[in-house]
Amino acid sequence: MKLFFDQLPAKFGTIHLVSDGERMVSLDFKGFEERLHKLMSKRYEAYELVDQDNPQGFTDILKAYLAGDITAVDAIPVDTGGTEFQKSCWELLRKIPAGETWTYGQMAKVLGNPNASRAVGITNSLNPVGIVVPCHRVIGASGKLTGYAGGLNVKDWLLKHEGAQGQLL
Repeated sequence: MKLFFDQLPAKFGTIHLVSDGERMVSLDFKGFEERLHKLMSKRYEAYELVDQDNPQGFTDILKAYLAGDITAVDAIPVDTGGTEFQKSCWELLRKIPAGETWTYGQMAKVLGNPNASRAVGITNSLNPVGIVVPCHRVIGASGKLTGYAGGLNVKDWLLKHEGAQGQLL
């Protein structure tokens, strides 16, 4: 399967985005290429990354987000793959408004299983479409930042960029 790949420089590093020709299927960061390929290999038996400038206009939408239009990415269609539980977590992430943060426990409650905060955290760590599926908006119960596949410095930057309040880095 041919997947379309583009790179976008950002203040915190380079963004790598992948499209299937209709939807964004991956957004990761330079230095995390192994993670990107691991997640793509789980979804696609065989794939080829083909360089393409601005696939489906997604690069321009991300540029608008980085320039301050923090809701621009809401319009990007995604295909995350995953189990039904993972899909429900990732769909819920897209409902968290920019500038707000939730805890893993809050997500678990909304998903109907208040004891699933650890499963929510694991699922968030496997999110293949960072920023657009905003797992960076989920923080620990203490209000502190917890893991982020792109690194806590990127998570901190994204939350501050979106105007989130609270205990960040």
